[in-house]
Amino acid sequence: MTHSIESKIRGGLYGLLVGDACGVPYEFNQPSSLPPLNEIDMTPPATFGRSHQSAPPYAYSDDGAQALCLLATLNESPDTVSMDQAAFVRRMIMWSENGYLAVDGEVFDIGIQTSRAFDRILDGIPVERAASDDFRSNGNGSLMRVLPLALWHTGSDAELIRLAAEQSVPTHAHSLSKLACGFFCLVARRLLAHEPLDSAWQGALATLKELTLEQGENFDMFLTALSHQKPGGTGYVIDTLASAHEVLVKSSSYDETVRRAISMGHDTDTTAAVAGGLAGIIYGFEGIPARWFQLLAGKELAEPLVAALVQKRAR
Repeated sequence: MTHSIESKIRGGLYGLLVGDACGVPYEFNQPSSLPPLNEIDMTPPATFGRSHQSAPPYAYSDDGAQALCLLATLNESPDTVSMDQAAFVRRMIMWSENGYLAVDGEVFDIGIQTSRAFDRILDGIPVERAASDDFRSNGNGSLMRVLPLALWHTGSDAELIRLAAEQSVPTHAHSLSKLACGFFCLVARRLLAHEPLDSAWQGALATLKELTLEQGENFDMFLTALSHQKPGGTGYVIDTLASAHEVLVKSSSYDETVRRAISMGHDTDTTAAVAGGLAGIIYGFEGIPARWFQLLAGKELAEPLVAALVQKRAR
């Protein structure tokens, strides 16, 4: 079935948010501690001790909130090829400080790298120097939020890669994180254009290699890391990419993708958000289970932003 661009855009955005919300109750658990695959659901089994018990029910976490901060920033752009990085950073700090675009205004999860970078920005450190560029600082905190950029951008692949890196820099400044975001956006762009997953994945690698060599980025480092990464559902940015690919290949529906992502354990909300965003593009908005979408909290915050992007892309 071929889905409309509107369905794919809505599917991608809500696929991210629903995947995130599904994964929240299972975070920090070993795979062996999780329910069987067919029992993983947006509402965990009654006997399962859910994580983040203080979080609003069915709420997306920092993944979804930061993605919405990015989407709100992009929607304000006069075109679909440039981004106001300063406005994006202001929104993310509004989220962390005041609960902007968080369900019920509650911030119940924030990555260590992201929190440290925000503290440094608030202390007056320039954005481009706020985040660590140490190799060990390659968490998935910028990858988890970047999907709106791929769904909004209509410029060249080179510009898309550059902007993906630009949105990563405030919190995750190492080349590996920036390249991971660029690669993910290229995959999403190809899926949006109705390419099959394998073609989109391999084509994105080829494009990234060609364009990053021109820009002086270390593509070989990225390719080596991705090629040797065993999917494990952890918070390492390359593991998140590998894990998302693994569950997408093994699944034949949106809900199976999300369940498999969560079944990996560990950083369940982010793995499910990243895989769920791509699955939402593949299977369209109609592929997201209606019950999960109905349960999702925060739709009143997300929908005006989603609708604005759909309208902008329809012009």
